[in-house]
Amino acid sequence: MGLFKSKGVVYRPVKDVNLGSDSTEFYLQANVKAPRMTGILVKIFTWFLESPILGSLLFYILKGNNLIHKLITNAELEESPLFVPSHHFEDHKEQEVKCLDSALTPQEQVQLAIECLPTSSEKAHNETNPSFSRWTIMDYSRAYSSGDITPLMVAERFIAAINESSKPPLRMGFFINYNAEDILRQANESTLRYQKGTPISVLDGVPVAIKDEMDCLPYPTTGGTKWLHKERLCTDDACCVKRLRLCGAILVGKTNMHELGVGTSGINPHYGAARNPYDINKISGGSSSGSAAVVSAGLCPVALGVDGGGSVRMPASLCGVVGLKPTFGRVPHSGVLPLNWTVGMVGILAGTVEDALITYAAIGGEISSHQSSNMLTKINLPLLPLTKSICDIKLAKYGKWFDDCSDDVRLCCSHAMRKLQDHYGWKTIDVTIPDIEAMRLAHYLTIGSECSTWFDSFGEKHFAEFGWDARVALNIYGAFSGKEYIKAQKLRNRQLQFHMKIFAEADVIVSPTTGVTAYSIQDDALKTGELDYVNGAALVRYSISGNFLGLPAVTVPVGYDKLGLPIGLQFIGRPWAEATLIHLAFAMQVIEFLGL
Repeated sequence: MGLFKSKGVVYRPVKDVNLGSDSTEFYLQANVKAPRMTGILVKIFTWFLESPILGSLLFYILKGNNLIHKLITNAELEESPLFVPSHHFEDHKEQEVKCLDSALTPQEQVQLAIECLPTSSEKAHNETNPSFSRWTIMDYSRAYSSGDITPLMVAERFIAAINESSKPPLRMGFFINYNAEDILRQANESTLRYQKGTPISVLDGVPVAIKDEMDCLPYPTTGGTKWLHKERLCTDDACCVKRLRLCGAILVGKTNMHELGVGTSGINPHYGAARNPYDINKISGGSSSGSAAVVSAGLCPVALGVDGGGSVRMPASLCGVVGLKPTFGRVPHSGVLPLNWTVGMVGILAGTVEDALITYAAIGGEISSHQSSNMLTKINLPLLPLTKSICDIKLAKYGKWFDDCSDDVRLCCSHAMRKLQDHYGWKTIDVTIPDIEAMRLAHYLTIGSECSTWFDSFGEKHFAEFGWDARVALNIYGAFSGKEYIKAQKLRNRQLQFHMKIFAEADVIVSPTTGVTAYSIQDDALKTGELDYVNGAALVRYSISGNFLGLPAVTVPVGYDKLGLPIGLQFIGRPWAEATLIHLAFAMQVIEFLGL
């Protein structure tokens, strides 16, 4: 294809780029040129892609039409490649926080998190909607301690609810695998501890769901496939799961996900679509679809997900819950499928900011045996009763990017920002973030190359067992070259420098979480999956820097569109500054509760 080589962008050195509000940098909207396809069309497209001659031509055309050649393949830039977004620890002197000792156990960290909570939080949240209320972790803990209910009673009702929700007419598709006998065993052990007056922590007896991308005994880890568990046996809990188990949580099963995490809808042709509790005919978002949906439905106060390209924050936003993605390396990744090892990070989906904080305290922190003197970090927990006293917070906003969403999302998120400013007196700084579309493509190339490389270790014997949409994704991923991967990592370095310059002036970057709200599940997508790269690009538009650059980010619900579907606002923070993000998310949550 050398005869048809297109001219690439020549990127100016970082030092010469103006990031201020008066910048002349052009905002390039996502240039996605691919029709939505399901059913027989997906199959035909897959056959063309897998054709030796037609496939190569199609890949070349797709790369060109979607600006990969111009923005990445043939681009010229002077930055060196950054292969892993590891950040040296820097103490940002966060306001109103409690610092955890690195020698603490998960149970001890959870206890300190409880001491950071406001005393009236549970009452406030349960009154936001009198017709439906989600129980918080503290609701469970208090009810167990008082003897009003027991973990065994909760487990029995949970199992009944999952059985009912799996059948027509709901077919919610929350779980890939759950084991009633194991759930009851854990619940019985927890009940006995409460009867003896010796609960392990406030998480004791609390139902927590785990995305089927991380190991959790006694379940196989499928990654949303029908074959992976046969090739890779689950022999132990993932580190984050083990920490929750040490706190006494009831691990209730493995939640549904987009196959191998390669899509944004959460429609899995093998295990069904994880449906949105706000409207069961809408997607829940991917790839941590089941985790978001089960929390949104009120069946679990907390679930774990993995965020490789907004895969925690996106479904959290679409399902109206909180989604927290910590800094790269904050939560150990052992026992998590290495689908995308430089962009994927364990994250938390929770009904409230407080529950996200408690869970973050339980699973956060390096493995002691893996700590080195030059990578020691500390965890700060936000003192939520003092959020209102935090002063001089600066919110960076890139207006053209912020407004590149549906009218409902733009108006809702803009209104939420104004309320934050009015209520807390925090300031908004107008900035420019250059080359956002190039960053999206570089991230796509990176996550795709890493997923393809990992899958290659199993050979091609299972390729025909994938859903059709996953086959298309893996074919595209395998078409990226080493040269393109290197260029993408140079763009990673460039973007990190831009973001760190912005963080020198502002505490967080604020944006909508997704560009659109949940869209409809089409019947023809249920068996084959779907290719919808236009909606996909809109869903991931604001997520990329968190993954590609390893930055912490949180989404919090701020309202609804005209159809009553949830909308989320996102805060992206400096490396290791999760406490500040949780403070801001809590501040937003309080404003929404008060109806200011």
